[in-house]
Amino acid sequence: MEEPLEIPERMTELLKAPAALGLDVTTAKEVGMSPILAVHDFGYVQFLKHGYDEWMALDDDLGAQVQTGIFMPYDNPGIGIMAKAAKYQADDSAPISEHSWTSIYWSAQTALNAAEALLSDESGDSDVQLCFSRPPGHHARRSAAGGFCYLNNAAIIAEHLRQKYAKIAIIDTDMHHGQGIQEIFYDRSDVLYTSVHGDTVNFYPGVTGHEFEKGEGEGYGYNLNFPMPHGTDEAGFFEHVDKSIEAMSVFDPDVIIHVLGFDVYKDDPEAKCEVSTEGFKVLAQKMIALGKPLIVLVEGGYYLQKLNDNLQAFLSGLTDVS
Repeated sequence: MEEPLEIPERMTELLKAPAALGLDVTTAKEVGMSPILAVHDFGYVQFLKHGYDEWMALDDDLGAQVQTGIFMPYDNPGIGIMAKAAKYQADDSAPISEHSWTSIYWSAQTALNAAEALLSDESGDSDVQLCFSRPPGHHARRSAAGGFCYLNNAAIIAEHLRQKYAKIAIIDTDMHHGQGIQEIFYDRSDVLYTSVHGDTVNFYPGVTGHEFEKGEGEGYGYNLNFPMPHGTDEAGFFEHVDKSIEAMSVFDPDVIIHVLGFDVYKDDPEAKCEVSTEGFKVLAQKMIALGKPLIVLVEGGYYLQKLNDNLQAFLSGLTDVS
């Protein structure tokens, strides 16, 4: 059995970076459930919160985690925990353990704290926020978990920010396509979603992330995918990023949410491209150059040996700390 990629040690490594640069890390305060339920179905959130207890209460031993081999999102009344798992788990990479809900909930609260900082800021001092949001969120759909993702932090804070900002842009540079963000905003023109990711033909999530997926109805043209051929070099990565940035510049958002994945790093086990450590500094500089309030959600990245260095590089580009 393969070892999981999404492990607590990732956060240990990531937190070394701000410490090395002398940057303060604050602990999130509770914002609550309302912003979560503004994006996700109530029954799905209840499953995430209570599913483990229901699973363990069964007389039959189904294992130590809620993890389904049955996938039935539709025509499924959700009667019993097996049916709920079949309804709400999109694939086998989002199991639920005893303490999962605590991590899931506080990951979302962390992102919401960044949104709250922008909403309450009158001085511009809080214009750049970086969140250590683990577990990540961009694969989480309105009512389905998958790809290590349970609550869609980017979507939750985009919706929350709409109370102050008319137009939100989400740029996703994680190695994988964020099908959850795409689904949630697919028919809307107030949130632009642009994603740079590895070509999803025979690569997770496998069924979305193609260039022809441009949104529908009012949202047509506000969903832009830039799939990279596998094996793309760093220059090619930035060519795709620049296309995404050009689209955002035309959209002229009031605030930008950056879903940052360190799994585009050249030695990451998930990488299908060749971004260097220095490349993350360049990426941050490109985000800052847009001159907009910015929230960065640190999501993917599974090469533990370089998470600290890669985040330090990104932070140096974000803060001009050399």
